[in-house]
Amino acid sequence: MKIEVNTDRHIESSQRLIDYCKTTLEAEFDRFEEYVTRMDVHFSDENGAKGGDDDKRCLIEAKLKGLHPVTASNHASNLDDALSGAIDKMASILDSTLSKLRGH
Repeated sequence: MKIEVNTDRHIESSQRLIDYCKTTLEAEFDRFEEYVTRMDVHFSDENGAKGGDDDKRCLIEAKLKGLHPVTASNHASNLDDALSGAIDKMASILDSTLSKLRGH
């Protein structure tokens, strides 16, 4: 599974952030490797320099073999929490989507 990490202009991309995302996603979604070909992670700061509560957003898009891509996003006050929430939502979406697929 290929993993790509992107940030908007308000969030500084670093190798540490990229490595952390890849390691976390690989550990969490290893069980879906047969179905997921690629995951794109997009971090954004919706308020930019203005700040504010829950202004960090993480969007995860998973591309599935033979199916349409699925997305999950989460807002939080920091990137770690935004990523964690998006991962939880994506895991739920993949469990639901793939259990329906296996049932047919």
